[in-house]
Amino acid sequence: MIEQHSIVFPQGTVVVLQLQNPPVNSIGSAVRIALTEALDRAINNPDIQAIILTGSGKFFSAGADIREFNTPFAKQKPVLADIISQLENSPKPTVAALNGSALGGGLELTLGCHFRIALSGISMGLPEVKLGVLPGAGGTQRLPRLVGVEPALEMIASGEMIDTEQALKWGLVDKVVEADLLTEAGLLGLEAVANFQGAPALSRGAVSEVVAPDVFEAARKQASKRFRGCIAPLEAIACIEKSLVCDLDEGLEFERERFRLLVDGDQSKAQRHIFFAERAATKLPKITASSPEIESVGVVGAGTMGGGIAMSLANYGIPVIMLERDKAALDRGMQTIRSNYAASVKRRKLTDVDMDRRLALIQPSLRDADLANVDLVIEAAFEDMDVKKEIFARLDSICKPQAILASNTSRLDINELAETTSRPSQVIGTHFFSPANVMRLLEVVHGRHTADSVVAALFKLAKRIEKIPVLVGICDGFVGNRMVSPYTREAHFLLEEGASPAQVDGALRQFGMAMGPLQMGDMAGLDISWAARKRLAPTRPAHIRYSHVADRICEMDRFGQKTLAGFYRYEAGSRNPISDPAVDEIIESCARESGIERRVLTDIEIVQRTIYALVNEGARILQEGIAQRSSDIDVIYVSGYGFPVFRGGPMFYADTVGLAEVLATIEQFHKVHGELWTPAPLLQELAQNGGKFSDL
Repeated sequence: MIEQHSIVFPQGTVVVLQLQNPPVNSIGSAVRIALTEALDRAINNPDIQAIILTGSGKFFSAGADIREFNTPFAKQKPVLADIISQLENSPKPTVAALNGSALGGGLELTLGCHFRIALSGISMGLPEVKLGVLPGAGGTQRLPRLVGVEPALEMIASGEMIDTEQALKWGLVDKVVEADLLTEAGLLGLEAVANFQGAPALSRGAVSEVVAPDVFEAARKQASKRFRGCIAPLEAIACIEKSLVCDLDEGLEFERERFRLLVDGDQSKAQRHIFFAERAATKLPKITASSPEIESVGVVGAGTMGGGIAMSLANYGIPVIMLERDKAALDRGMQTIRSNYAASVKRRKLTDVDMDRRLALIQPSLRDADLANVDLVIEAAFEDMDVKKEIFARLDSICKPQAILASNTSRLDINELAETTSRPSQVIGTHFFSPANVMRLLEVVHGRHTADSVVAALFKLAKRIEKIPVLVGICDGFVGNRMVSPYTREAHFLLEEGASPAQVDGALRQFGMAMGPLQMGDMAGLDISWAARKRLAPTRPAHIRYSHVADRICEMDRFGQKTLAGFYRYEAGSRNPISDPAVDEIIESCARESGIERRVLTDIEIVQRTIYALVNEGARILQEGIAQRSSDIDVIYVSGYGFPVFRGGPMFYADTVGLAEVLATIEQFHKVHGELWTPAPLLQELAQNGGKFSDL
């Protein structure tokens, strides 16, 4: 856990204590015990003049082992704060030598050292707010004393990383070196020996800085916008604010209290669930086949999705050939890509050089033959099976035999597409989410004949372009859009029963959704879901309730934001929804035709009707094996559909409420609203046995 060796200089001897707990040098209980013992030995060894603390591999330390959160306090001894105090109060100079990334508790550990030196190019950060907690080992108190209040607010409340250049500018590190890190760290420590008083490097009193009164309010507004509905950033800001009015010891106690409140709360448990769920989703335990390397990609279609996919690939250095049959469409697609990159340059997210490099990787083409040698083709044409079949048959005759053929589809049958080719084992679905160059989620759709190696290749590619791949099976809509159907179905029913679009969307935003289902439909384009409903109409049982509200809206050529009218109306150039009396008339007319007596609906019923519809359908998906695990569904909904991260996804949320309570409510809906609310057998089984989805 801790490797120890000495370096002898003419000026004296230093001891190097190296964290060795791969892969990220997390500071679990065993590491803490070993480190505190090693520090004791070094402090009490008269032959040692200074102490260097460093890491191994790519990390100094990624911080605490979050699996230890919510374990009994006695099992956590010594806690990280004890070790930081040990470093801080050492009678010998302590130097943190940052060989790699220092995150969370790892960075807090360095704040206890008297000096910090870093290898150029590493990252530092306190990302705890992303896990629903705050830096709980002194970070909110020591960082503002070291770098100032505003830099501390920026780091802690955002949870984002900074580089060594910024760290040096702020004074977070004393020196940045290109090489010889341990030698430089040893010299830094030995230089301090002569005048070293053994006192902590940071002030023990309150932060003496004068801070403008609006600084904290601005930080709260920014945090509330960045982390919608999450309380951890606000608690972290309160701790930093406290550092201005109390000494270090009182501030540390205040921080500990706020940390305990958060770590025991539902929000942090939900956010930690998503943290582990994302990592679980990327693992393919059943797939061992070696996967081919994907070094070049063809994208068929230069529309919104095709252009976004091309950008997603070019952003990470992957050459793309973007194919269209029509020059005007190709030119429009390339212009959209240029405009998107130019906007990033304007916002200083990219440099002109970055933009030019990425654009150079995207080759526009009107010739099918240009795709002959790519490793992967992603078809991003209109969501029409006949159109896609024609494209796949063409690709099969053009592309090299080992090329993978993927369809970017949100609900169509990959098996049917595969049958149009001579290589069904190399056909796969890739459901990117719009805008593809921004959204992190990727549903990877495994067909009946898809080879394991092809799945593995797509997962490898997804990780390379920093997407979160989730493996799903084939059914209409796969996981995400299949679950959206009952969710939006209930939203439409609620309109007929008495709610307004603004009430439905408002109740779900209050619950924590990024936007309500009706505004989401307007943004995505109502014509897309209308086409799907028309396709499925012949198979819809006549006795099952069906709302015509969305169809009537589409029949008036109201397709959402792109036509400035959908469930709401929109001003040109604005995405702000405006309630429209014309829609109210459509809703009331549909209700009358269906014999529905309208009533006053509560926000609680709106949330239960929509969210529990997600849960019930999710249970069916799990039972059918369309999703591998309930946490995969949670990842899909948090990353792709704006489900609040602080609730952990629909399945985790149901576990939190209690499956028995969820089932009882669904059974009541079943009595009132009929067979569309038939409880999923898996939900019944788990609820009756006191189980949870997370038990599966």
